[in-house]
Amino acid sequence: MAQQQQPQPQRLSAYAGYQHFLVTSPSPLVAHVEIHRPAKLNAFYEAMWLELRSVFRQLSSDGDVRAVVLSGAGDRAFTAGLDVTAASEGGSVLSAEPGLDGARRAAKLRRHVAEFQECISAVERCEKPVICVMHGISIGLAIDIACCADIRVCAQDARFAVKEVDIGLAADIGSLARLPKVVGSQSWVKDVCLTARDFSAAEALSVGFVSHVHESKAAALAVAVHMAEFIASKSPVAVQGTKELLNHSRDHTVEDNLRYTGVWNAAALQTNDVAAALMSGLKRKKPTFEKL
Repeated sequence: MAQQQQPQPQRLSAYAGYQHFLVTSPSPLVAHVEIHRPAKLNAFYEAMWLELRSVFRQLSSDGDVRAVVLSGAGDRAFTAGLDVTAASEGGSVLSAEPGLDGARRAAKLRRHVAEFQECISAVERCEKPVICVMHGISIGLAIDIACCADIRVCAQDARFAVKEVDIGLAADIGSLARLPKVVGSQSWVKDVCLTARDFSAAEALSVGFVSHVHESKAAALAVAVHMAEFIASKSPVAVQGTKELLNHSRDHTVEDNLRYTGVWNAAALQTNDVAAALMSGLKRKKPTFEKL
């Protein structure tokens, strides 16, 4: 008997204009974003990080999306980080206008770095939960992007590294700011950031960088999609509020977070979703929630 082929995920027409990102819907209310430059190991250059910002800004306000899965196309890499060749061919901010004095060159470079940071931070700022699925080569910018996600899972072949010291600079797009808060161990973070050494999926799991390790990319992706479906079945008011308040808690004191939570819920508790969720429990019936 011939093996039945699995149906292809539906491509979302509202996102069809992106060159380097393929956005599909494997399930209602779930978007799957693939970094789509597999021939170059999904390595980034400027046009890609600008598109990444646009994609996640659009997802953030899309009422038909309640959870997002982010992965890399192809078998070899989630992303190999920055495409150094493409960056050098396009010229650099430092090489532009060599007649400028140091202060003015620094101002241009600072603006460039700030925009790059903002593009990657768009993943974190997306109102919808983002589940990052990593496999194969996952180095440099891969760590920056993954740290912006809410949940990280990987395949057992994933190979991680914070590579920036090997190219003569301190990581400046978010790894040094976020990774210590993700794993909670300054010693381990300084170990991997100062040496730029590789670390495995098993080590990433042991320090809490990822939540799950699976035997293959396909298995990790299937788990992530199932998790996204489950999250998407919840009240979007509750889910988005929970993400917002957890991120605020990470960066503020307990007292500040309690105050912010009170202000947030003064509005959010007025939702009809609370009554719908309570009644569904009493009636043992799955609730449905309106778009947000």
